[in-house]
This record gives sequence, structure tokens and C-alpha cells, in this order.
Amino acid sequence: MKISAKGRYGLAAMIYMAEQAKQDAYITIIHISEQLGISKVYLEQTFSLLKRAGLVTSIKGAQGGYQLARMPMQITAFDVLSAIEISLFEKTDETVGKNSPDIEAAMQLSAFEPLGRAVETTLKQISLYDLVNEAEKHKKDTSYMFYI
Repeated sequence: MKISAKGRYGLAAMIYMAEQAKQDAYITIIHISEQLGISKVYLEQTFSLLKRAGLVTSIKGAQGGYQLARMPMQITAFDVLSAIEISLFEKTDETVGKNSPDIEAAMQLSAFEPLGRAVETTLKQISLYDLVNEAEKHKKDTSYMFYI
């Protein structure tokens, strides 16, 4: 499955915000861009979609930025990706429906619809909280141990 850059960046930014959620502060797009090495332009477009979906809230001004609208446990990967990757969860277009409706029905009912349901079900089971915990497992230990 191929997720667009905007979808990948959006999910990464939301995971980063979930990591910072305990601080209850608003985070700027510039800060996220610098921390994750993601284009500011992509993030601006992405956060517009996330805000429209009700996943983030924002405040304008010097102390402004974005904040998660709900707790990380209450936001799923499906929530994020369906807000950004609009075409990812649309019904598959007909391929040969006019000339061969039997083959079209077979493809839709036996392949495309079950695949779509499986992807949706899986993404709905993964919360930002789960992704933060997984990211923590992969952080490099930057502390040093000194022996004398």
C-alpha cells in the first residue's frame, strides 16, 4: 500500500504532537518542521486538513500553534489518514463493469471490498498512543554510562 508524502508527514507530525501532549502546550508548524525535517509547506496543507477533521485545534499569534483535539489514545491512524488521504478510503472505481459485470462483481466483492475493510479495521486499532509507545522502543539511548 502506498501512502502519499502528505499522509506520511501528517501521521509523523501527529505522533510527534502526541509525544508532546503531556506538556499541554501549542506547537508551531515551524517547530515540527525543524524537529522532523518535514517541509513547512506540506505541514501547513496537512494541518489544514487535520483541523477540518477536528483532530487538532489551533491558536493564532505569538504563543499560537497546534494541539491535539483529543487524547492520543482517542485518535487512531485511521482518523489521521482518512483526514489526509481522502482517496485512500474511497470505493474502487469500476474496471470492466459494462462489458463484464460478472468479473467486476467478483473483483469488487472478493478483492477490493475485503481489502478496504481490512485496512480500515487495522488502522482503527492503532492509536497515536500505540505509535508513541512503539517510537519509544526505537529511540536510541543517548545517555552515557561512566565507569571509574
